Parts: sequence; C-alpha cells; structure tokens
Amino acid sequence: MSDLRFDDKVVIITGAGNGLGKSHALEFAKRGAKVVVNDLGGSAFGDGADAAPAQVVVDEIKAAGGEAVANFDSVEDGDKIVQTAMDTFGRIDVVVNNAGILRDKSFHKMTDDDWDLIYRVHVKGSYKVAHAAWPHMREQQYGRIINTASAAGIYGNFGQANYSMAKLGLHGLTQTLAIEGQKRNIFVNSIAPIAASRLTETVMPPDILKNLKPEYVSPLVSYLCHESSTETGGLFEVGCGWFAKLRWERTNGLGLPVDNISAESISEGWDAVVDFSENTTHPAGTQEAMMGPMSNLQNK
Repeated sequence: MSDLRFDDKVVIITGAGNGLGKSHALEFAKRGAKVVVNDLGGSAFGDGADAAPAQVVVDEIKAAGGEAVANFDSVEDGDKIVQTAMDTFGRIDVVVNNAGILRDKSFHKMTDDDWDLIYRVHVKGSYKVAHAAWPHMREQQYGRIINTASAAGIYGNFGQANYSMAKLGLHGLTQTLAIEGQKRNIFVNSIAPIAASRLTETVMPPDILKNLKPEYVSPLVSYLCHESSTETGGLFEVGCGWFAKLRWERTNGLGLPVDNISAESISEGWDAVVDFSENTTHPAGTQEAMMGPMSNLQNK
C-alpha cells in the first residue's frame, strides 16, 4: 500500500501546542503537509496566553525538515487563523478543529461564564475557523474538516453539562457541513478521541493516561483528511489503537391513530416505543427520519 501523503496540502490545526493537536501537527508534517500550528497558549481552563507552545511545535517540525508557521490567535478569531494560512502558503486544504478547554462543575454550581466560555471556544471557535476556510475550499473544489467531539457529548458525563452540549453540537455541525460540502468535494467528519491531554488528566487516573497516547489517534485524522478518503458526516470513536464508527438507531416505534393520541394510549404501547430488540432502523438523514411519522399517517 502506498503512503498517504499530503505534499502541497496546507493544514490548519487549532490547539496544536500540546496533546492531540501537537500529535496531529507532527503527523501531517511528516506526511509532507504545510502546517499552520494554532495555539493561543492559554491554560486548560481558558486563562492566559503564551506564544511558546505553538512555536515549539513549529520549531520541531522545521528541525525535521518540514514546513510550518505558528499562529497565536484565539479560535474565536478564526478568520485570522485562516488568513495566516493564505498569507504564508497561499491555500487551505484541511482544518482540524481541536482547540478546547474545560470548565467542569456540577450543573447546580455552573455559572453563565462557565457555560458561555465552553460554547465560545469549542462551538463558536470551530464555526469561525471552518467558516473562514469554507469559501477557499468551495472555490478550489476540495477540502477536509475534522471536528473534535467527545464521549461526554455522545453519552453524557457528570459535571460536564457545558462540555457535553458543545461536543455533541459539533457533530450536528459536522452532519450539516457534510451535506452542504459534498458536491464540492468538501468532506467533514467528527472524532471522539480517548487520549491523554491537559483536559483528560483532570478526569482520568495517571495509570490509565499513560496508555492513552495522542499518537494513537492522529493516524485516523490523517486518513479521514486524505484525498483518497470519501468518508463524510461520520462520527468515530478512537483511542488505544481502536477505531469505530457510530450511527443513530431508532426503534420500530408506536403508531397511533391521530384521533386517539393521549398519554394513556402512549402508556399502553410504551414497550413498542422503547423496544430495540428487533426491527430497528438507522435513518441516514432528515428525509429518512420523516418516513416513520409520515408512514403512520398513510396507514391510519
């Protein structure tokens, strides 16, 4: 099998000064990509700024013979990050939205600031970078975008209501961008990584973290972003050398005559509403999802 190369491709990676982002940057660089290493250099909780993390990664890439440039803007200024790519390399082919912070608190202790900051970094930041890159990708009829979701968004996690909201919201963004971008060869996917980082070290013990290397995640990111991949709209769990795609599943459901809908009739048929044992479906989009309700109308 031939190597999956990114020669002449330009890749933006946000939050690339540490952890997963750094691993992604090094992975793309060794495969020939020109890399924009973005990192504000703040803490894992969203405080402060420091140019050192991004510059260290750039220096490492250059020392290995690669091409890279540092960018120190907040992801909320995504247009500036994309402009760095255009000014330095003249194009943008791949965006990996990886930047993130935590403000973990149980819901009754959560403040508006805790909620809003997580939204701004994870959701608005990913939107701003992707939105600024989108016109360039449309014009060149090529682009790849990765949004970083999380198991917390898929399954929920105590003390992470804000983070869970943001991470599942990112996959909603992924699904719509995949639909809008497909005809112009812009493919968009989400990953839910399990890896050691400044964020996971706050919720996982050290003996587990030592086996969750970011380097085990980055190869999937590079594959999904390669020009040979046609995967789009997907959500993938990845970590420890394990890779899996997730999809929605729906029960066969309960259909009631529209003139006989009540809490009591739903209660009587509740087993059918929640029964995943057989005849489940996997709607691939809003049109397929509507087929269930519409077929009920046609059958009554």
